[in-house]
Amino acid sequence: MTPHVRAAVAFVAGRLASGRRSTSVFDYSRGQYVQFGGSVSQTSVNVFDYDRGAHFSGSGSGGRLSLFHYGDSHHVSLNVKGRQFDGFDYGTSSHFSGSVNGGSVNLYDYGESQHFQYSL
Repeated sequence: MTPHVRAAVAFVAGRLASGRRSTSVFDYSRGQYVQFGGSVSQTSVNVFDYDRGAHFSGSGSGGRLSLFHYGDSHHVSLNVKGRQFDGFDYGTSSHFSGSVNGGSVNLYDYGESQHFQYSL
């Protein structure tokens, strides 16, 4: 996954799993905040990534969302169940999984074989 897609996924998964109304995530791998605007719910996501200048949106039900990153022009599937999440990034053909603990989001990118940390 690219850094901005990872940050967008961490933001959406973090919002859904924690219930927090954050407008940004801190990306520890890049040492910076990534700002977002828009709405996130279990059935609909419509956010704007100000860092990338692109929308990240989609819909679904029961925590299973089919999303589209307009900056990279590809789909991302995201499944959130409780404080755990997983999915698939069609742009890099890689799986990811993670967990949310309070405002902390831990995402494992199987394509990079690496953990990434975010904070809401």
